[in-house]
Amino acid sequence: MNLRTPVDHMTARVVAATNGLFSHGPDPLARTLEFPGDPGRFGPDSVSWRVIGDSAVFIGGIRALLVQAAHPEVAAGVADHSRYRNDPLGRLSRTAAYVTATTFGAGPEVDDAVGTVRRRHRPVVGLSARGRTYDADAPDLAAWVHNSLAESFLVAYQHYGDRPLAAADADRYAREQATLGALHHATPLPGTAAALSAWVADHPDVASSPGQREAIDFLRRPPLPLGVRDVYGLLFRAAAVTLPPRIQAAIGVRPSPGAETVGRTVTHLLRGTLGASPSWRLALCRVGVPEPAGVRFRQPLPPEAAARRAAIG
Repeated sequence: MNLRTPVDHMTARVVAATNGLFSHGPDPLARTLEFPGDPGRFGPDSVSWRVIGDSAVFIGGIRALLVQAAHPEVAAGVADHSRYRNDPLGRLSRTAAYVTATTFGAGPEVDDAVGTVRRRHRPVVGLSARGRTYDADAPDLAAWVHNSLAESFLVAYQHYGDRPLAAADADRYAREQATLGALHHATPLPGTAAALSAWVADHPDVASSPGQREAIDFLRRPPLPLGVRDVYGLLFRAAAVTLPPRIQAAIGVRPSPGAETVGRTVTHLLRGTLGASPSWRLALCRVGVPEPAGVRFRQPLPPEAAARRAAIG
């Protein structure tokens, strides 16, 4: 007898679709247990582990791509050099892998992830539609990409996270993320949450552009399987409603009524079924510290990690 309710079916569909959106490609932490005791860039006491370990990160990732597209030179670089049209999930998955490695990876994994991104960005040069040259490895464009990603995860967490941060912790998150941006030689790197959000919202280079319109149309309606596309649409609307009005206007995205309520519902479902990030749990195991009280990890550890966890207690 099938005792599953319609809510159970809906929850399973949301979870499967969300995993399908972000889980393509190799495991970025496949070798992480080879570095026992290594805290990585941030470590178990960081705010970054708490923010990026929450299910709100799925909304933050989509928001970051929307914000990044608001810069015409960044949008031109994506349009001219990316394979996103032929690989609709590739950019999301690569972004997710980079964030996982740089947040929860050991030091060598962080360095590898940063090095990979910088190598990919080196040939991304050209001329935007408004006649400006772009270089993806230049400090100002690196800052736009990094800061929009860091700020989007923070905003998504403050809107949809399990326990929104106090101001002091939000500022600590901004400082932690600035240390990662420095590895890309990005500048400027704001050191408080308010300064970070203001830098993104008021950036003078934000404007509409042809490459941007194509990217936003693609992000709004990517060619995904039906079930995945429906769930993606919920995450997209939840991300769009958190954008600064100036960026909404520049990229032509209007907030949908009830989008925040939908976003809270979806993240609540994901939090209850998937739990906190399994990468966070694996990183805790690598470092050799107990799992934090009040955080629910629902996905099992790999056998080697589970044995280490049992020894930690």
